[in-house]
Amino acid sequence: MLSGKRYRPRLENGALAPMPWPVSLYRILNHISWPLEEDSSDWTKWLDRFLIFLGFLVFCEHNEVDFHYLIANWQDMDNMLAGMPTYLILVEMQIRSFQLATHKDQFRVLLQRFYREIYVSEKEEPVLFSRIQSQMLATRINSVVYLLALLNFLVVPIQNVVFHRRDMLYKQVYPFDNTWLPVFIPLLGLNFWVGVIITSMLFGELNVLGELMMHLNARFVQLGQDLRRSASHLLMESQSLEIAARYRQALTQILRRNAALRDFGEQVEEEFSFRIFIMFLFSAALLCALFFKAYTNPINNVAYIVWFLAKFMELLALGMLGSILLKTTDEMGMMYYTADWEQVVHKSENIEENCRVMRLLTLAIQLNSKPFFVTGLKYFRITLTTVLKP
Repeated sequence: MLSGKRYRPRLENGALAPMPWPVSLYRILNHISWPLEEDSSDWTKWLDRFLIFLGFLVFCEHNEVDFHYLIANWQDMDNMLAGMPTYLILVEMQIRSFQLATHKDQFRVLLQRFYREIYVSEKEEPVLFSRIQSQMLATRINSVVYLLALLNFLVVPIQNVVFHRRDMLYKQVYPFDNTWLPVFIPLLGLNFWVGVIITSMLFGELNVLGELMMHLNARFVQLGQDLRRSASHLLMESQSLEIAARYRQALTQILRRNAALRDFGEQVEEEFSFRIFIMFLFSAALLCALFFKAYTNPINNVAYIVWFLAKFMELLALGMLGSILLKTTDEMGMMYYTADWEQVVHKSENIEENCRVMRLLTLAIQLNSKPFFVTGLKYFRITLTTVLKP
C-alpha cells in the first residue's frame, strides 16, 4: 500500500531520476528508512509511522532472543561466537535504521537537492558519468555479495523441510516453545523480514552515500575544468582593458559554485555522520567474530565467510570513495595556482582590476586550503587509510 507513496527522486526538469539498481531495491524493500513523497496524506504518514513502530518492536524482540542466546552460551566460546555476528549486525542496524527513520523528511530534502543541483546526467556529461559508474563498481559488487548473504538464509527453511527440523534463521533462544508450528512460521517470517531490512539498509545506504559523494566529486572536477577554460577563452578573445574584469566575474561565479558544493557536502556530512560512526564502531568487533567463525570451520560456515567478505568490501568501498573526494578537494587550492591567472594579469592593462583579481584569488586559495571529507561525528575521516590502518 505504501510502496506507491515512497519518494521517487526527480531531476530539475521534473523527469524521474534514474536510480542505480541497489538504490531502487533499497527504496522498494526498506519502508523503515526510505522517505514518503512530500505530498503524502496525513493518513499515509500515520500509517508509515505505525509500521515503523511495529518494525521497532520486532527488532527489539529479535534483540532480546539473540542476546538471550549469548547469555545461555557464554561458557561455550564457539557457540557464543556463532551468535555474536548476527547480534552485532542486528544492534548496529537497529540504531542506524531507526535513527534514519526519525529523520526521513530531512533525508528526502537532501535527495531533492542532490538531484536538482548536483546529479551529473549521462546526457550532460557522458565522460564524467562513465567515470562515476567506474568508481561505484565496488559498491555494486558489494551489493551483490550482500544479496547472496541474504539468499543464503533461504537454506535454513529448506533444511527444515528436508531434515524435519524447526531451526530459526539466526542463533536465538526464546522464553517459550518457538517450535510450535502456529508460532514457528510467523517467527521464521519475521526472521526473514529483519534480514531483508538489514541487508537492504547495508547495501542501500552505502550506494546512496557513494552516489552523493561521487557526483559531488564530479562537480568539483567540473569546477576545475571550467576555471581553466575561462582563462584560456578570455586570453584568446578579450581585449586587454576588459580581460581582468571579465576574469574576475568568471572567478566570482566559480567561487559561488564552489561554496554551494561545499555547503551540499556539509549537508551530506550532517545526514550521514552519526550512522557512519555507528558503522565503524561495530565493524571491528563484527569482523573479528566473522573471521573467527570463518577461519575455524570454513566448510560449515559459508554464510560467515560471505558476510565477512561483504562487510570488508563495504568498508573498503566507502574508504575508497572518501579518498577520491578528499584528493579532488585537496587539489582545489592548487587549482587556482595553475589556472593561468598570471597570463590574464599580464595581458590586462587595468591595474585596478588586476588588484581585485589578485585579492579574489587570495580569498579563493584561503577558502580551499582545507579539503572536504566526510567524517564519523568528526572523530575520523572516511578514507582508505582509516579503513586499513591497524
